[in-house]
Amino acid sequence: MFPSPLTLFEGFTALEATVAVLVVSVVAAVGMEYAILRVARRYVASTDSAYDDIVVSSLRPPLVVTAALAGVFLLTQVPAVRSSVLVSPQLLDAVFGRPSLSLIVLVWAYGANTVVNRLVAAVNAEGGRFDFAPVFSNVWTLAVLVGSVGTLLWLWGIEITPLLGAAGVAGIAVGFAAKDTVANFFGGIALYFDDTYKIGDYIVLDDGTAGTVIKVGVRSTTLLTRDEVLVTVPNAALNAAKVTNESAPQRRRRVRVPIGVAYGTDVDEFEALALEVVAAEPLVLDSPKPRARFRSFGDSALQYEILCWVNGPTRRRRAQHELNRALYVALGDADIEIPYPKRDVTVSGAVGPAAAARDGAPESDPDPGVDAAT
Repeated sequence: MFPSPLTLFEGFTALEATVAVLVVSVVAAVGMEYAILRVARRYVASTDSAYDDIVVSSLRPPLVVTAALAGVFLLTQVPAVRSSVLVSPQLLDAVFGRPSLSLIVLVWAYGANTVVNRLVAAVNAEGGRFDFAPVFSNVWTLAVLVGSVGTLLWLWGIEITPLLGAAGVAGIAVGFAAKDTVANFFGGIALYFDDTYKIGDYIVLDDGTAGTVIKVGVRSTTLLTRDEVLVTVPNAALNAAKVTNESAPQRRRRVRVPIGVAYGTDVDEFEALALEVVAAEPLVLDSPKPRARFRSFGDSALQYEILCWVNGPTRRRRAQHELNRALYVALGDADIEIPYPKRDVTVSGAVGPAAAARDGAPESDPDPGVDAAT
């Protein structure tokens, strides 16, 4: 068993113990700041990873505050000090002891929350395959908050058993009242573990809503559409809907350009011309190579489909526009007809005075109410 630190102050007077503890606290805080942490920062600065820099910078305040306030708490536990002050030991604990420990708990909760959130943000910024979803930061923040509150209640001697019972009843009531919020919360967690999407992905929902994911929250996910409109979708709805992630597993996407040419067209000449036009478009990727596919014999045209790839789902519409323009101009210059439906309209059975006169029928009396004899 290790001896208690309080045995080091046996035989000290109250003044001597106070001075000794304060000196030790100041020395510990200064040493932590200018010796240990400075060496640690110098070491992590020489490494290639940015994660150790985040850990050291985020844990610096809790370490320094702990080194300073631990001495204050220790001072309230020294027998010579407790017996020499004018106030009772209970009041001494309530004014100096427990508040110092409470501050230590709070700064460590803040430090733990900060270091994890910064690490998650750093991993997300790298865009790796196994990205942390931002919802993990929210769950961690909630866990740290609950843990720190529970520790503070225990530290101040507040019985938490009745609170747990009341919390259970309140949880049931809140669960029924806020069932949609709870469903959205667990829906966000399910989306994260399913690796459905991440920030920056372009997704399409089964109702036609499409956009780039710019924020993943506890309750909802925010999309930025091509019209630069923000759409907020509840996580529960996303978890129940069919979500098409057009940015996974890779960002390149295929473009299909349907086109028809007239019967009698030299298909070899047309295919070579179409592929030449597609290869000249800057938005089209060189690999996989563009292809022309003869799909069917239409009513008035040979139905083709030009297939190519672009770097990202948001470029497909622009690429299709440019390819349609270029193909129209190129086929016109090459005298290759793009057929369209034609109809012949025949008008017959005309009725009127002129037609009746041509057929030999007598013209009607312009004023049938006037007697012809008058």
